[in-house]
Amino acid sequence: MSIIQEFKEFAVKGNVIDMAVGVIIGTAFGKIVSSFVADVVMPPIGVVLGGVNFSDLAITVKAAAGESPAVIVAYGKFAQTVIDFAIIAFIIFMVVKVINALKKKAEAAPAAPAEPTRDQVLLTEIRDLLKK
Repeated sequence: MSIIQEFKEFAVKGNVIDMAVGVIIGTAFGKIVSSFVADVVMPPIGVVLGGVNFSDLAITVKAAAGESPAVIVAYGKFAQTVIDFAIIAFIIFMVVKVINALKKKAEAAPAAPAEPTRDQVLLTEIRDLLKK
């Protein structure tokens, strides 16, 4: 089997396509959450803390000298990223919880008994006739 043929079989499998769709949607969802945190959540928190803009919070380790830029630790951006992560993790947790609840509900529902086959019906009729 050629490498191209093997790659074709691998790439067309449903799992690979599902994973690709999940990564794309996850990336877009991450951008939405980042915007939500930066534009909706953090400004009110900054106002409560005295008008602080979290993305501007940083510690200067070394001031700029000549052409070399300043060395800073941007802990405000890090705080926003941590909040992004917490929101995404919570939402994923809730989605998984709903999926698990749906699976349990589907497993708990008893399956309808299978219809007897034609052979079983005929054998039952023969048995009943023999009993008479």
